[in-house]
Amino acid sequence: MGIFKKLGWFFKAEWKIYLAGVTALLVVALNNLIPPRLIGGVVDAIDKHTLSLQMLWSYLGLFLFAAIFQYILRFYWRKFVFGGSVILEKNLRRKLFQHFLKMDQTFFQKHRIGDLMAHATNDIDAVRDVAGPGILTLADSLFTGLSTIIAMCFFVDWRLTLLAVLPLPLLALMSTVLGNKIHQAFDKAQAAFSELNNKTQESMLGVKVIKTLGQEKEDAADFEKYIDRTIQADRKAYFLDALFDPFTSLILGLSYVAIIILGGYYVVNDVISIGQLVTFISYMAALVWPMFAIGRLFNILERGNASYDRISKLLGEQASWAPAKLTKTKVKGDINFDIDSFAFPGEADNKLYNVHFELKAGQTLGLVGETGSGKSTILRLLLREFDHYQGQITMGGHDIRDYQLDDYSAAIGYVPQTNFLFSTDLRKNISFADVTADDERIKEVAYLADVHRDIVAMDEGYATQVGEMGVSLSGGQKQRIAIARALLPDPELLILDDSLSAVDAKTENNILERLHQTRAQKTTIISGSRLSSVSQADEILVILDGTIAQRGTHEELLAQKDGWYAQTYQLQEKKPKGDD
Repeated sequence: MGIFKKLGWFFKAEWKIYLAGVTALLVVALNNLIPPRLIGGVVDAIDKHTLSLQMLWSYLGLFLFAAIFQYILRFYWRKFVFGGSVILEKNLRRKLFQHFLKMDQTFFQKHRIGDLMAHATNDIDAVRDVAGPGILTLADSLFTGLSTIIAMCFFVDWRLTLLAVLPLPLLALMSTVLGNKIHQAFDKAQAAFSELNNKTQESMLGVKVIKTLGQEKEDAADFEKYIDRTIQADRKAYFLDALFDPFTSLILGLSYVAIIILGGYYVVNDVISIGQLVTFISYMAALVWPMFAIGRLFNILERGNASYDRISKLLGEQASWAPAKLTKTKVKGDINFDIDSFAFPGEADNKLYNVHFELKAGQTLGLVGETGSGKSTILRLLLREFDHYQGQITMGGHDIRDYQLDDYSAAIGYVPQTNFLFSTDLRKNISFADVTADDERIKEVAYLADVHRDIVAMDEGYATQVGEMGVSLSGGQKQRIAIARALLPDPELLILDDSLSAVDAKTENNILERLHQTRAQKTTIISGSRLSSVSQADEILVILDGTIAQRGTHEELLAQKDGWYAQTYQLQEKKPKGDD
């Protein structure tokens, strides 16, 4: 029952809905006492040869009234109880989604997407069942059980009633013994499902690679292992859960035998009438549901308890961002990047050290260097993916960690190395950062990204559906759509992280020229593997092994003949440029 205590915050907020639903269940339980009593009356009237047509019609009328009344009550308890559970589901989904949006990069490195999806689907469904079928099963079984037992005592015989309730302590003992085992089993089953979810998502995202390398059989075999582990975990959980029903059926069967023997004896000896015995057996049939419900309720509560613990643990994790000190402050101005050292969380070796530079507002900075040298790490610190480092980064004279994260993020336009497009049309993909943008502004940024001509050449223009993750577009088109999207809000700082690698030299030059003309007052940082993408920058930093190895303009760096920049430039000039 601990799960009800954990969900106390919800039941307190929605007590009116649940009070109405539980009240309807109570009246349903009381209404259920009428048909057995009527049946017993009819049987007694038949036995005594006193049943008349008028009496029969009266009984039938009461039956009809009870049935209609029952129908109305069942409609309302379903509306209130199940409706309340949907509110809980909505609240938990919103909390989880908002939590995901607030978390930092460390959180998403720790938790795989498939695991997070399992929390947001299976776990929430299990908790919702506590507030829906769980409340129903608990209240209905209690009301039905207690009201039926009371009716047995008053309308029939207390000794038969005592015989009927003897199984209840045994069922309670069974629930206690299996409790912890079922909780642990369901927790392991949910964890196994999360792993299976991760594997499924990974295989779907990498299906092209799997097919290209001819690894379909191997991946399918690996997938089978995850399925087997999930099935084994589920089997153990359901095996423990399944112990309830056979045990309950056995006890009920023995109770029926004992009741028929003792009840028959009482009828023969005129202790009770034949109609009372029929009424009692009908009440006994009504008790079957509460007894079976104990096992079902335990299943729902333990599964929900395990799932709620998993969700609570996830919601309890905190982002590592530093607390903001500035509110509603416009983010603009010069950037001073002074990092003495930085290491990724959980790693001992520094990824950056002694990286210091100043970037005036309106200037363009170029970052180049070998793969893995630390260029993207510099950008990730500027994006505040990590807030813990030795040193300081300021923008407009304020430490970037002092800004409200929403204010700071709104001032930055970012185009990552791996471009992500949403499964919608081109217009909505470009206007994602500002859904109020008109067609003129959308076309303007598409022109700046040199993709407008490509779009209008498509049959449906800006209404063209891009498919999942932009599958219908080329690599260069996806990059330029992402650039247009980043340009739409006219950010104070534009960061291009190797975002021109899939376009040809002419397109690259067009984009850079247009950015230079339109962003004269705004700051831009370009990280590139092709040196041509940073050649127009006001300053270029060569990052090697996590620190600045060279710095200067394009011409100044070329003048250093033995430097990495000049040697790399000569090699790239000998190679053909990439195309779209």
